[in-house]
Amino acid sequence: MADTISIRPAGTADDWTIPQGWDRYTPEEHATWDTLFARQLRQLPGRVAPEFLEGLDVLRLSRPGIPDFAELSDRLMAATGWQVVAVPGLVPDDVFFDHLANRRFVAGNFIRRPDQLDYLQEPDVFHDVFGHVPLLANPVFADYMQAYGRGGQRAAAMGAIDRLARLYWYTVEFGLIRTDDGLKLYGAGIVSSHAESIFALDDPSPHRLGFDLKRLLRTKYRIDDFQQNYFVIDSFADLLDVTLNTDFGPVYQELAGQPDIEVDTIMPEDRVYTRGTQDYARRKATATVG
Repeated sequence: MADTISIRPAGTADDWTIPQGWDRYTPEEHATWDTLFARQLRQLPGRVAPEFLEGLDVLRLSRPGIPDFAELSDRLMAATGWQVVAVPGLVPDDVFFDHLANRRFVAGNFIRRPDQLDYLQEPDVFHDVFGHVPLLANPVFADYMQAYGRGGQRAAAMGAIDRLARLYWYTVEFGLIRTDDGLKLYGAGIVSSHAESIFALDDPSPHRLGFDLKRLLRTKYRIDDFQQNYFVIDSFADLLDVTLNTDFGPVYQELAGQPDIEVDTIMPEDRVYTRGTQDYARRKATATVG
């Protein structure tokens, strides 16, 4: 998701894009990508939505080293009309939404250090490309991302970006999907994380709740650790449908008078796949206090 920063770094274009600088990646940086890629590829089959693995094949992301955005964009453009553009880091909301609305996905052009394999606060090229881009090869999810970008432009005009950000967080970044073979991962923040791709499906701690748009837009989220609840969609087609066919303006007005829902709360009307113990969050809170 974007940020509220507004000072454009030197050397960036008006839309905050920069050259990827693929030729400047070092052997160590390519090796870091390969290590992260191999680790996730061993772990994700059987756990991730099949559309994600299909996207890896379409985009040929199994080739060694950090992908060249120009080559990647050629294949993505042929599949769904999207392209990947490099940015120096987080970009302002209006820039982010404009890129999505025009079927451009912004990706950081830097990669984490070898000592940061398990956690990096700011999204890097592995999170952005491995985590996000495979599903952009899926026509339905690709349309959802564009619809979200257009919705973000409307939300900005209504002063409702913070509300809509929750939709991105709980779907694009940390979403689960129901399949005939059980719950699967699809959110980029999960599939690019070695630890959370286990936690999100297997740990008894988090709640796993059925997707409900209004409920989700009221729900807080945490940015500093594993999620305390995950929302489960029935299909990408359903997610696209509710996004395209909801008039968000009245929804924002309705929710403005309602309190936010805390991350550990289960509401009486929730569809509950898993009623989590919340033990992980409690342990972390106790350790922090101690």
